[in-house]
Amino acid sequence: TAISVSSALPSRVKHNPSAASARAARAMSIGHFTVWDYVVFGAMLLVSAVIGVYYAFAGGGQQTSKDFLMGGRSMSALPVALSLTASFMSAVTVLGTPAEIYRYGAIFCIFAITYFLVVVISAEVFLPVFYRLGITSTYEYLELRFNKYLRLCGTILFIIQTASKPQTGSLIFNSL
Repeated sequence: TAISVSSALPSRVKHNPSAASARAARAMSIGHFTVWDYVVFGAMLLVSAVIGVYYAFAGGGQQTSKDFLMGGRSMSALPVALSLTASFMSAVTVLGTPAEIYRYGAIFCIFAITYFLVVVISAEVFLPVFYRLGITSTYEYLELRFNKYLRLCGTILFIIQTASKPQTGSLIFNSL
């Protein structure tokens, strides 16, 4: 005799059409903003705009480009460290790193070790030179050390390299 699948399942696991349609409805709603999503998104934009306008008028503003780029060199280490951390960690990094570790395993930790070494070397070798020269980028250093044409060449190469990066997949492990 043939046994139907639903009769072989325990009663708590049997197919429930209303639950299935509810799951399907939830799956269909993923990717679409609801009213509350728009409210939260709008509130976040409004708060950001209010903070920007407040500091533009009440904060005295930046008088020079050095004030804008480096805060007049008057900030302590904590806000600078938090700003650098936020600028280095993108949403792709936050979402992609766990997926990379899940897919490729703990070997991904080698990337973290080399990243740490690069940060330490940059902080100890390059930053003191940049600080003493009063410059804010490697492009300014190229112009000071060589000329503006080499600075332009470095800028163009960076743009080409950034624009040609694949936006999906692992850049590290696809080359192995």
